[in-house]
Amino acid sequence: MYREHGKNINDIYENEFVTKGQFGRQTTDSNATRIQSSELTGTTQKMDTGARQKKTDAMRGKITMEIKDPKAIQPSEHTGTKGSDCVKIRRYRSVVVCLVLLCVLLLTAVIVLCVIFTQERQQFISKNENQTKEREQLRNELQICVGWTFYQSSFYYKSNEKKNWTESRRYCTQRGADLISINNRQEQDFAQNMSGAAIVYIGLTDIDVEGSWKWVDGSTLNSSFWASNRETTEPNGGRRENCAVTMAVPRIDYLNLVGWLDVDCNRAYQWICEKRISQFILP
Repeated sequence: MYREHGKNINDIYENEFVTKGQFGRQTTDSNATRIQSSELTGTTQKMDTGARQKKTDAMRGKITMEIKDPKAIQPSEHTGTKGSDCVKIRRYRSVVVCLVLLCVLLLTAVIVLCVIFTQERQQFISKNENQTKEREQLRNELQICVGWTFYQSSFYYKSNEKKNWTESRRYCTQRGADLISINNRQEQDFAQNMSGAAIVYIGLTDIDVEGSWKWVDGSTLNSSFWASNRETTEPNGGRRENCAVTMAVPRIDYLNLVGWLDVDCNRAYQWICEKRISQFILP
């Protein structure tokens, strides 16, 4: 081992060791410092990042809390509730109005139906009463017509007693009939057959206007069956004879005439009544 500048080699090694050790210690310390600085920087950065994260979270929480704050949303909720209530109220009012109108319509319909039913019921009662009266009257008339003869569209009755022309007609009118009116040959033949050998009054007269012969129903004489022969022709009585009779069998005291004759209305003869079906009151 050699010496350097009068130093022992061992001393040199010791000095180098010490120097290296110090340098290494310094290097180690420097590295530690760097590491600490790095760690501090990292820690600082982490702290800064955490702080920022916390701040961000805090802001989000604040915003969330502000959004969820009942006081913040109360006006909108109140407005929505109020609007919904208004809509409901309008709907309820509409429903009530509709129900009221429906009730009014139903009530009106019921009143109208009641009025109509009452009127129809009254009409039915009146009609029923009238029909009852008509049936009773028809029954009475049919009972009156017992013993009458039906021909074509009329009932006929020949009396067995004798009366003047006015009383004979009254008998017929009291039974809803009148003295016979002869309008054609068939009816004339029927009256002749019905009268037989009797002289009977018919409903022909010129009491109102002399020479203007009319039937008791007001109709004008169209077909006539006045009797005539070589000795005389009817009517020939003038103002003294204003009523008519019919005769089917010739008689000497009447100059053997057959047919209609004009006679004095005060003389008593039998008569023939006629009651047309149209004169009956049918139900």
